[in-house]
This record gives sequence, structure tokens and C-alpha cells, in this order.
Amino acid sequence: MNKIVLWSITAALAGFLFGFDTVVISGADKKLQTLWDSSDAFHGWVVISSALWGTVLGAIFAGIPTDKWGRKNTLIAIGLLYSISAVGSALSNDPITFAFFRFIGGIGVGVSTIAAPAYISEISPANKRGKLVGFYQFSLVFGILIAFLSNFLLSGIGDNDWRWMVGVEAFPAIIYTLFILTVPKSPRWLLMNGKTEEAGKILQLINPNGNVDEMIEEIQKSNAKPESHEHIFMKKYRFPLILAFLIAFFNQTSGINAFLYYAPRIFEEAGLGESTALLSSVGIGVTNMIFTLIGINLIDRLGRRQLMYIGSIGYIISLSLVACAFFLGWEGMAVPIFLFIFIAAHAIGQGTIIRVFISEIFPNHLRGSGQSFGCSAHWILAAAIPAAVPFLFSSIGAGMVFAFFAIMMVLQLLFVKFMMPETKGVSLEELSKILVGKK
Repeated sequence: MNKIVLWSITAALAGFLFGFDTVVISGADKKLQTLWDSSDAFHGWVVISSALWGTVLGAIFAGIPTDKWGRKNTLIAIGLLYSISAVGSALSNDPITFAFFRFIGGIGVGVSTIAAPAYISEISPANKRGKLVGFYQFSLVFGILIAFLSNFLLSGIGDNDWRWMVGVEAFPAIIYTLFILTVPKSPRWLLMNGKTEEAGKILQLINPNGNVDEMIEEIQKSNAKPESHEHIFMKKYRFPLILAFLIAFFNQTSGINAFLYYAPRIFEEAGLGESTALLSSVGIGVTNMIFTLIGINLIDRLGRRQLMYIGSIGYIISLSLVACAFFLGWEGMAVPIFLFIFIAAHAIGQGTIIRVFISEIFPNHLRGSGQSFGCSAHWILAAAIPAAVPFLFSSIGAGMVFAFFAIMMVLQLLFVKFMMPETKGVSLEELSKILVGKK
């Protein structure tokens, strides 16, 4: 079991790089706009969001390399993409080159959201799968925390401090790539590709007391594909498709990615100095990590809907207070405190739920394409909304932006109340019967 934990942690480091890569740009945000004298629209849509557009592309097409090359080889490729992106971004001297290398890293992020959890689930014994796959989400928020901390420590070391902020990611990326070389291939992928002997050896390591022949037979049965040419856009799968879209939609209209990308800018808008703003961002990272751990520990006890209720109410309260702070000119630590509540609400609700829920609501033979749809919808919105933030802040003001996010979370509460099914304790096969064909 110790080997499986080690392999799972190694694969989950892709989540650390995901979190780090997503947030590290926040420390360089205003410096880059000043350096290249970019308009708000160009800065938001090209410089800042280039990585997110790469993420969209990676999420849409992640299934191709994951199935064709295998989980392990895809994870190695992810490490190389992150390494190239970090070094290239740090050495860039113009916004287009910078955006290109950030785009490459974004592709790595998009692919990792599918390949890493898939690999961990396929090497895990059934009774430990939930906790082991949870390593990915924990690594993600830990990466966010370290990115905020790194930005704070590197800020002010010179005129080119932004280069160090984005370039330092190369170090964990290279270490991750070397570590992932040591893990075995997924036995389930090996069996899908007829490599029975190699798969048997790995299954023996995973479950030394089990009957390898029986395990192979069971996996091969589950790998059998239905004869029909079904797809997720068929009428009978409309309800799970709507559920996947709406949970992704509300995840981003909470403003979470917009906030993570522009945390220092938002704090400065609220009257904090640059150094204090960066330090407050570190506090956001700590809060995110703590409440993600709480959410992971509660998801199978309280259920998905209960955590979404808690998160939705926390969203509405915190975002309304942030909007009021900007409208009424409250300064000092008011905005950071309200945003700490916001990040806690996200971490315990949407942050914990979204990937689990999307993976549960589609039938077995369409789960991969269903997850790809949900992740793609999530990342398209995650690219578009942060891209618009600089322009919206300068045109309608931060107060109106946060008021809009608060209103959207009232709609999310209604979605949880009237549409979202509880999936806790229900088998995947039973969920398919309940959700498929539902109007």
C-alpha cells in the first residue's frame, strides 16, 4: 500500500503545478501591464488569459493522448510542457511571446485535470480510491498557496522580479517530471491495449493478496464497450449534461478564478499597499487549503448538496459584503476578511464538489466524454471571465462586478434547491437509472 500512496502523491504533483501555474501570474499582473503598456482589454484577454485558453484546448483534447499514449506518458508530457512554459515565460521580452509560453503551460493544466485523476483512480484499490484521488485536489490548493507565498517573497527583488515569479515554476516542474518516470503504467490502460502480462505484474503490486487472473478478467469485462454508437448529446442524456454545464457555470460566475488571478490587484483597489496586498494573498492560499481539507473530509458524510448549500450561503454573504465595501469605501482589512470568507465558502463547496459530481452523473460508458464536456465548459468560462475583469473594473467598478457575482450565487442556491440531485451513497449504476432520460 505504501507504494500506491507514493505513486498517487507523485501523480498528484501535477495538481500542485496546476495550482501554482494558475495563480503565479497574479504577482506579475500589474507589473506586466505597466512594462508593456497594454490596454486593459489586451492585457486581460491575451497576457493574463493565454494560459486559460491553453487550458480549454488541453481539457477538450486530453482524452486523445491519455487513451493513445497512456496515462503515464501523458503525465510525463505534462511535466515537459510546464517546464518549457516556465522557462519561456521568464525569458520573454514581449507580450506575444509571453502569452505563447503561458499558453503551452495552460495546455498542461487542461490535460492534467483529466490524466492525473484517471491515473490515480486506476492504480488505487477500491476502498482507498476516494482518499487517494483527493491528493490531487489537495495538491492543487497547496500549489495555489505556494504560488502566493512565492510571489510575496520574490516581489521587490529587482526590476525583473516578475521573471523570477513566473520562472521559478521550472524547478518543481522538472522535479515532478523526474519523479513521474518512476511510477508504473496504469494496469487498466495496459489491459485495454492487450498488454496482459505487464498489467498482471502491476496488479500484483497493487493487491499482493488478490487473485491476479480474476482481477484481469473483471477489468476486461468492465472495459467492454457497448455496441451502440451513443454519445452524451443524445436526448436521453440531456439532464446529466445540463447538470454538468450548470455546476461548471456557477463555479466560475462565483468569480473564483477572476479573484485568484487578480487577488493583489483587488486588494490594492481596496486601499492596501502592494506588499500588504501580496501578503493578504498568502492568507487566501492558507484559507483555501484548510477549507479544502475540511470539504474533502465532509463530502461523503454530509453529502454533495449539503456542502453546496453551505458554500452558496457563504458566497452570497461574502460577495455582498465585498460589493458593499467597494460601494461605501470601506478600507483597511475589511475586504481581505470578506474575501477570506468567500474563499472558505468556495473551498468547502464548489471547490470540493465539482470534479466529484461531474464524474458521478454520467453512465459508465460515457463518463470520459461527459467529464471532458464538463471540464471544457468550466475552463472556457474560467478563461472568459478573468479576461474581462480589468476592463470591467475600469468601466463599471469593482463594486458592480462583485454584486453581479453575488446575484449569480443566489441563482446557484436555487439550482441546488430545485435541480441538483444528491449522489452520496448511491451507486454509479443506480444514478444512471435515475438521471438518464429525466426531463
